[in-house]
Amino acid sequence: MEDSKYNYKVVFVAACLGMLLFGVVMISLGSLLPSISKKIYLSKLETGATLSLLPFGILLGSMVFGPLVDRFGYKVILIIGGLLSFFGFEGLGITAQSNHLNWAIVVIGLGGGILNGATNALVSDISKDKHSANLSLLGVFYGVGALGVPAMVGFLQKYLELDVLIFWMGAGMLLPVILFVITAFPKPKNAHGFPIAKSLGMLKDPILLVLGFVLFFQSGLEGIANNWTTTFLESERQFEATDALFTLSLFVAGLCVARLLLGKILRVMNPYTVLLLSVCILMGSAGIIWTFQTHLLSLIGLVGFGFGLAAGFPVVLGYVGKMYKELTGTAFSLVITIALIGNVLSNHLMGWVSQYFGIGFYPVLLMLLVLVMGGLILGLRRKLNQF
Repeated sequence: MEDSKYNYKVVFVAACLGMLLFGVVMISLGSLLPSISKKIYLSKLETGATLSLLPFGILLGSMVFGPLVDRFGYKVILIIGGLLSFFGFEGLGITAQSNHLNWAIVVIGLGGGILNGATNALVSDISKDKHSANLSLLGVFYGVGALGVPAMVGFLQKYLELDVLIFWMGAGMLLPVILFVITAFPKPKNAHGFPIAKSLGMLKDPILLVLGFVLFFQSGLEGIANNWTTTFLESERQFEATDALFTLSLFVAGLCVARLLLGKILRVMNPYTVLLLSVCILMGSAGIIWTFQTHLLSLIGLVGFGFGLAAGFPVVLGYVGKMYKELTGTAFSLVITIALIGNVLSNHLMGWVSQYFGIGFYPVLLMLLVLVMGGLILGLRRKLNQF
């Protein structure tokens, strides 16, 4: 979709900054919450319950952004998402002296869910072709925020009080919002009314639903890798805690580097072929993690797993954007919501497996989820090659 009233490069930069903001907000919570919990005397159980509200907020934001974007356009929705993230984050500073932390976490998640979904849909909409390549480049900026924030917070906490640090980090989040305000975005696709019947018809589209369930397992794999890797490495591979965290950082770095490379590869290679190769990389990497005990091979397996995960979201969302050009936001909202449900359920499943069978089954569960996801992708071969 092209509109002479907006500048493609400026809009793409705005989308990337929105995704960067999402990455910063999401990772900041994990870095700052321990200090906040100590200040207001939260128990570990209360801290865990508070963190569980973040996925709820993200899920809610992911459910609502799509229809709103298709009806009202990107500008107002991105501004709202950015401001919700800002106010929620500033609320963390206030909650350092009060008991309203839960609301701040939900608001942060709501803003983050809106930003994540809207920026992906926006990049898909402004891409004439090569949707997956552009979405892959967008995903790099989440990784930049995710990798940079823990180091930045650790450094600044040595020099700033917690409240001051939160205030200035929150203030920095207004910069993308300012860009959203002054940037011209594509016009709303359904400015005169939202096509409810057509949007409900998506629930009967088997291709769209299967793509959603591909992301269900993709997001589940990402969630398990992000949340359980350090526990597995420390318990089963005898890593020191610092070494396990470093390995997890390399896993995220591998995913970011792969998405940067995919920004080029997907311009010259069939996205479906890339998706199949990614499944093969995931299976091989999970096999390495499962089979070998040494630190070096565990590290290689996890970095490879990060590489394998890189293609899932940009390729699948690229197909969704091509299928529903007039209702991109709503279609993205549906599949991203399915993906987030997969993330939550997979983490609960891993917790149950760990409780009853041990954390050693971590690579086994990874392998099983990859196999199911690969089967779904193979089943879509003929349908996806039409796009």
